[in-house]
Amino acid sequence: MDPLLVSASQAQTQNGSSTADVERRSANFSPSVWGEYFLAYASVETADIQADKRVKELKEEVKRVLLSSPPSQRLDLIDYIQRLGLSHHFEDEIHQFLQQIHNQYSSASSDDDDLHTVALRFRLLRQEGFNKVSCDMFNKFIDVDGNLKESCVADVPGLLSLYETAHLRKHGEDFLDRAVSFTTTHLESAVAAPGRLSPPLSNQVAHALYQPLWKGNPRIEARHYLSSYQELNSGPHFSQSLLTFAKLDFNFFQRIHQKELSEITRWWKELDFVNKLPFARDRIVECYFWSLGVCFEPKYRLPRETLCKILGLLTMIDDTFDTYGKLDELELFTEAIQRWDLSAMDSLPDYMKIIYEAVLNAYTEIEAELAKEGNSYRIAYLVEGTQCLVRAYMKEAKWYHLKCTPKTYDEYMRVGLITSGMFLVEAAVIVPLAGEISTRDSLESLFRDPNNKIVYASNILGRLLNDIRSHKHAQKRGNDFSAIQCYMKEHYVTEEEALIELNKQVNDAWKDVNEVLLQPPTTVPRPILLLCLNLLRVTDVIYKNDDGYTNGGVVLKDYITSLLVEPAPM
Repeated sequence: MDPLLVSASQAQTQNGSSTADVERRSANFSPSVWGEYFLAYASVETADIQADKRVKELKEEVKRVLLSSPPSQRLDLIDYIQRLGLSHHFEDEIHQFLQQIHNQYSSASSDDDDLHTVALRFRLLRQEGFNKVSCDMFNKFIDVDGNLKESCVADVPGLLSLYETAHLRKHGEDFLDRAVSFTTTHLESAVAAPGRLSPPLSNQVAHALYQPLWKGNPRIEARHYLSSYQELNSGPHFSQSLLTFAKLDFNFFQRIHQKELSEITRWWKELDFVNKLPFARDRIVECYFWSLGVCFEPKYRLPRETLCKILGLLTMIDDTFDTYGKLDELELFTEAIQRWDLSAMDSLPDYMKIIYEAVLNAYTEIEAELAKEGNSYRIAYLVEGTQCLVRAYMKEAKWYHLKCTPKTYDEYMRVGLITSGMFLVEAAVIVPLAGEISTRDSLESLFRDPNNKIVYASNILGRLLNDIRSHKHAQKRGNDFSAIQCYMKEHYVTEEEALIELNKQVNDAWKDVNEVLLQPPTTVPRPILLLCLNLLRVTDVIYKNDDGYTNGGVVLKDYITSLLVEPAPM
């Protein structure tokens, strides 16, 4: 028997009581701020013949400039293209150029290059997956103690470029570790000094300090950079054609996403969880925002839809276990999920029947979509992942109801890494991918190998980012276990000291992710790894300052508005 279940059972015997008379909890979640708003986009036209024609013309114009620019200017142009969300149009051209740069500058830099150019080159090469790019590139900017020279302090564009680059660091890169601290300190001083920086540069620095590019959601960053790039309109690197292209491209995708979200909103409305399960969070728009952050291109429609629906259903299950369900009911639901059969619904209370039936129906629909390409076998990864997650939810429920909280941080994390749900979220994106990207071998490596590094790092990040931002809310609901609480109790430290350690673990997990992205190709193709990266990026955004998912109407409303409501002004 599972040792956690044994200890929970013992606690129940020692307490001499059952949970039959336990009052149902309520988290008093705020209602959705969106309601049925996106139903209005059901008839939106996704095609615009004139705009499409103009996009093709501008794409060819930008391509000509990209191929004809001198190497140093081409680096900046690639950076602009990527920041504006246009890199999917020029993947081959960008890769070929960076391959040439990598062959020439793998471990050194020209004496004529400034800090900005060297740091930008390093970052672009790392982003592209070139694994032999070395910190030796920065040697001429480093003093005898291995620190950045004080002469670099006045070079704010260079500091900013190095700051962005340092977030791609791996384990053991001490210079980049120190560079994060050094650049942060001096950029904060520069942006705080009245009149020192021009408004465009000051705005860029302030935004980067809040949201480093590497960890930012690409769609949010693209929308933000439309304004930032426009501020350069008097500078030598500004191109009106590039800006117009980016706006048209953004609006094209926005129309597609609006229509998708209208269809998902209709599906959610028909389930009527808002009225049938009023104790749970109504966050289907935030679920779509989450899935959009992982993949936005039209070819990823099915992964986007699958992830959104599974996130919505998992929210119902999570809130049932976390706040509303009684222990005996939760045990019945856990058993039913393990059986995965409609007949198991008969033993459930009425409100749980609603959830259970919706889950089985949704997974049946997903399996039917997979079967169209002969991939129905893949549904097993989603079913097994859901069963594993519910078993872990049950363990946490026993901790709460039987007052048997984990005694150590490691004991908590063994369960908490699972209840982060990140492995299932990744599966929801990867399982529906086309066969040439997602193969049986890659699925086995990702979801049946307990040592898979990127899945483990994802679980760490999902758990700790969530706990760091939401543990106070959980305590108000009576949950006195979280990564922070368990670390504090085991090590007899303050909350501040625990946060320092957990943030260090977050940074280490990011280094693990960066290392995986720089490893030679394995059974898991790079496109899948990039989707995992995007999942972590959108998770970082959602939990940056608060539990943005639970409090989506406050934290995420502006983001959702900018991506899904307001088109880029032409």
